[in-house]
Amino acid sequence: MRWSLARVAFAVTSMIALAFLIPLGVAMEHIAQENARHQAEAQITALEPLLAVTTDQARLDDALATLSGGQIVGIVLPGGAVLGTNHAAASQLTEAVAQRRATSLAVAGGQELVQPEQLSSGMALIEVYLADSASEHGLVRAWATLSAVAALLVLGSTVVADRLATRVVGASRHLADASRRLGEGETGVRVVAGGPRELAEAGEAFNAMADRVVQLIAAEREMVADLSHRLRTPLTALRLNAAGLGDSQAARQTQESVARLEQEVDRIIRAARAGKEGSAAPLAGAVCEVTAVARERIAFWSALAEDEDRPWRFFGPTSGVPDGSGTVRTEQRTDVVAISAQELSAALDTLLGNIFRHTPEGTGFQVTVHTGEGSVAVLIDDSGPGLAVPDGLALQRGAGTGGDGSTGLGLDIVRKLAERVGGALSTGRSPLGGLQVHVSLPTLASRQPQPKAPFKARVPRARRAGRGDG
Repeated sequence: MRWSLARVAFAVTSMIALAFLIPLGVAMEHIAQENARHQAEAQITALEPLLAVTTDQARLDDALATLSGGQIVGIVLPGGAVLGTNHAAASQLTEAVAQRRATSLAVAGGQELVQPEQLSSGMALIEVYLADSASEHGLVRAWATLSAVAALLVLGSTVVADRLATRVVGASRHLADASRRLGEGETGVRVVAGGPRELAEAGEAFNAMADRVVQLIAAEREMVADLSHRLRTPLTALRLNAAGLGDSQAARQTQESVARLEQEVDRIIRAARAGKEGSAAPLAGAVCEVTAVARERIAFWSALAEDEDRPWRFFGPTSGVPDGSGTVRTEQRTDVVAISAQELSAALDTLLGNIFRHTPEGTGFQVTVHTGEGSVAVLIDDSGPGLAVPDGLALQRGAGTGGDGSTGLGLDIVRKLAERVGGALSTGRSPLGGLQVHVSLPTLASRQPQPKAPFKARVPRARRAGRGDG
């Protein structure tokens, strides 16, 4: 912007300077010619009285030397004698005598002004030579002066415009930098309102907006912390009720779920008080094995699946390969990702919970984990009715909200978790007839900064099957 304003000032000033310089130069040339002619006429007027009094050549030579004033002056007497310098040809002089009036004759190197004078002895001629070089020298000097003045004006206006633009651009850059930093989460950034009045008002509006954003974020964090704290009362009641269920598998699973829920609530409260988004705060250096976590979560949900008569299957890679002697040789795991087991468990619980909440009892499902070069994929399929909204809209936060109790947040939460580590989430038609959710995650060893395309590979044989498997 700064250089644009400087170029505009340069162009405008240059056009204005040329608009004045060219007509002024032409006028100066005309004025120079008129001045030279007036000086020549003055010389002729000074010699006319003397020529009327005497034709003595000695006196006339002295007069020519005195009155010439730097111009080349000559006199042609009636007898043909020439005093001073004559540039005109005899035929031109004869024509001037015949005209009996002042005449400008074109001669080599300039012009000669000839004035006939009638004497008692005949017609005399007074000549004044006007050289072109004399006027051209003055014009060149005038043109050089005008050009220098125009160049100084153009340069000065450009420098002034650049200084003014620096003030405007500096304020604009400061405001843009503050806006970028605020967008990156630096809520404490403010600008010093300066520059033109409009930019100063924009800076003040930015500061007011930033203050309001800080207030809204603080109020939202307090509300999240307060609401989360209120959940502790019903959670305490649930934990006590779960403790009274005995030592059955269902009781243990209920107690485990209540304990995990309490941990999540505590985490939300701490994150809100610390000024972080609890659901999105990654754990530094956390890793997990996808297959192990998936097995653990499918084992947890299998009890509820049995109760609701839901057939289920799990497909996953083996953790060891038997060698020729029949012993099991453990291979290096290729499904380690840069996500904590807690976060991955929560994501899988979200996807599996969607099946139990949004499909009727008896709807089957399967979970598949398979690895490829540099990535690991988790496919969750069901035989339900599928999505009630288009696939692309279902991935938008809150878009899937409906009357069935859906908040429209589950798929978006899992998608953000996958994209945080360079993975991706997609939905499609399941081979079972319902919805398929495909989560692709880069492995820890070869994780790339950009999301990779979901890995497609042949599904391995079933590792474990529940009731109704076929």
